[in-house]
Amino acid sequence: MNQPIDTQIEHVLHNLLPKSGLENKFGAPQSLFDRMAFYHTPGVTIAVINNFALAWAQSFGVTNMQTKQPVTTETLFQAGSISKSIFALAVMRLVQEGRVDLDEDIQRYLTTWRVPVNGGWQPRLTLRQLLSHTAGLTVHGFPGYQSDEKLPSIAQILNGEAPANTPKVEVNILPGVQFRYSGGGTTVAQQLLVDLLQKPFPQIMRELVLEPLGLRHSTYEQPLPKVWATSAATAHPWKGIPLQGSHHIYPEMAAAGLWTTATDLAQVGVELLQVLHDKKMPTLVKKETILAMLQPQLKHQKAGDGEFAGLGFFCNGKEDEFHFGHGGWDEGFVAQMRFYPNVGKGAVVMINSNEGHPLLDEILRAIAVADEWPAALPKEKTPVILSNLHEYKGIYCSADGIQFQISVMEDNLLLHYGKQPPLAIFPASEVEFFNKAINADILFEKNEQAVVTALTMRQGGNNLKAEKQDEKNGT
Repeated sequence: MNQPIDTQIEHVLHNLLPKSGLENKFGAPQSLFDRMAFYHTPGVTIAVINNFALAWAQSFGVTNMQTKQPVTTETLFQAGSISKSIFALAVMRLVQEGRVDLDEDIQRYLTTWRVPVNGGWQPRLTLRQLLSHTAGLTVHGFPGYQSDEKLPSIAQILNGEAPANTPKVEVNILPGVQFRYSGGGTTVAQQLLVDLLQKPFPQIMRELVLEPLGLRHSTYEQPLPKVWATSAATAHPWKGIPLQGSHHIYPEMAAAGLWTTATDLAQVGVELLQVLHDKKMPTLVKKETILAMLQPQLKHQKAGDGEFAGLGFFCNGKEDEFHFGHGGWDEGFVAQMRFYPNVGKGAVVMINSNEGHPLLDEILRAIAVADEWPAALPKEKTPVILSNLHEYKGIYCSADGIQFQISVMEDNLLLHYGKQPPLAIFPASEVEFFNKAINADILFEKNEQAVVTALTMRQGGNNLKAEKQDEKNGT
């Protein structure tokens, strides 16, 4: 049973769970304002979706630490790379209308810039690859430009020519084989739409996406026109210090240039969730198009088997836990949006601070608990009962001489290493063990006769394998 809206908001205000050094462990609940102060974060804006509709939206703090102007639900924040998701909707609308082909060579559409030839080889790239970060293109992201700097054209950015502040965008791995995040690829797609439609990019986005969805507080215009500037939050990268010039400018508009509100982004989520469940006629893209955007684009990936890049969105989970969305990071702004299509829930959180980026997850955790999202908090591992613990006893040695000892005390296994006190490890299965003191898992190996032959300690992204020694001769 969902809690009343006021109760949910109170929970978010007073029950943020800071992450600890131990996996899936959190500190004591703290208030939103205490965490904002801890991270030197001036302003926060939140919009929450429940039952396929906007449930509530609220803003907290100030737009600028010096002027102390309050943040409202109509205050504009830079969305960073969330810009890519909204841009992808524009591309998919054109695909749906038959005006572009996802799998056609993009050279067919580009007229003012061409994909560079490498060593006499002309790469063939597609919009599908650009939207899923599988084109093999360089340049991960963009730092933006100060208000008093000369701005480069998109061609100069793609060519890495002054006054651009990023390298040339080019292919240096085989396209279509693997994922590698590339804001450069999204910028190529931006130029493609401009070449195709012969209109300024902000106008393209306004006509294809923003106006049809009724996003009245959103624009891709860079620099931000004065008429919008009075409604914009100021960037505070670190220590609550306002950025000189208020914010950076991003000519790479498709990749990082969207100014918007949490409420407008939540409205995008509502549209997609409702269309997916046939609750309304599509305003922008059809159900089949949305479903296509939420599928893996690499052959070796499968939905439900870890995170994958769809077309403009990152996806993870399976069944009711399946969700899609995107994060964003510009100078002095970070944001996160997440939508659960099977249960009609989701949220958007935006802040005007880079230092406060961990705050996004803390707020989303609080929303997840209050709004009863699937798997709101990580499940604690539960030990199973094994009757054969003595089979694991023995000395285990790695190839470079590291030695572990496994002993049994009562109903537990103990891991001994060097002069460290023994560490209790608990079985999650016959071969997988975990502990509650450090971030490590112990994986045992068995041969065809079900005899334990080795263990692997997995911690911090490293695996250390140790072979079980013969008890008679120590080999």
